[in-house]
Amino acid sequence: MMLDIRNLRVSLPTERGTLNAVRGVDLQIAKRQTLCLVGESGCGKSLTAMSIMGLLPRYAQITTDRFEMAGQDLTSKTRAGLDRMRGRDVAMIFQDPTSALNPTLTIGRQLTEGVMRTQGMSRKDADARAIEMLDRVGISNPAARLAQYPHGFSGGQRQRIMIASALMGQPKLLIADEPTTALDVTIQAQILELLGELQADLGLSILLITHDLGVVAAIANEVAVMYAGRIAERATAQELFATPRHPYTKGLLAAIPVPGVTPRGSELPAIPGRVPGLIGTLQGCAFRDRCAVAGPECGSDPVPRHEPGPGQFVECYKAAETAA
Repeated sequence: MMLDIRNLRVSLPTERGTLNAVRGVDLQIAKRQTLCLVGESGCGKSLTAMSIMGLLPRYAQITTDRFEMAGQDLTSKTRAGLDRMRGRDVAMIFQDPTSALNPTLTIGRQLTEGVMRTQGMSRKDADARAIEMLDRVGISNPAARLAQYPHGFSGGQRQRIMIASALMGQPKLLIADEPTTALDVTIQAQILELLGELQADLGLSILLITHDLGVVAAIANEVAVMYAGRIAERATAQELFATPRHPYTKGLLAAIPVPGVTPRGSELPAIPGRVPGLIGTLQGCAFRDRCAVAGPECGSDPVPRHEPGPGQFVECYKAAETAA
């Protein structure tokens, strides 16, 4: 198992009280597998990723029952120890390459400074690896491009540079936070194809965060559907699309237009209501006020967890009814 997290909780103090942004998340990713973490904006996906990377602010309160990566227990590591792992064992592709790349530094410097600091690599060796990584992600004439600045590249090229930067330390786990959101459809497909090729060549495990179920269908081995700080459902990609068991998952899938089936210009179904506030505690199922099949029992704790297959689960009182 490349990543094994049990009961991850992230709380943030606010003027109105404690924001319980991540409320007991379990995540497991096998070696060479891609897990897609799916959900609406604000459900806790990015905070989960930042927790894994150790990039949350110091005032964030983080607890977990288990946090292992490649067999190493990370709960006992100091901040300095986590810093050494970042880039070497786990790396992250951020959502917006325009803001993630420093406009005042050359691409070469931004690619090399991390491995020079954390791995003690010489400038010559770091430049050689940067050229290799740029070539691998499809940047032409990579040796000459090291001296260029981010504004000299297109949006798709900047995203490829971000991927190259993440691979500089040769990590085992790659976290990609909405890596195709700001790109047009053609470039999105190229980036997803590139991630698949890199995974096959380098043996990466990938945690891909997205709200786009089209991306999930293209790349995922397994899918975790997140809602209000918890994983509502986890299944293989094939099983999730064929038989969604949580009403929230079913609502997300219903909102996808199907070419040749959905009439042009027709109104797509939307999930009514709003995500509940996460300040304080929530009782029962957090989705019940938006759910068409919710009953009185859905306000009670604990919400039952059903496990229809190995590594799969759904937290819902109405899972059987929804699957049927």
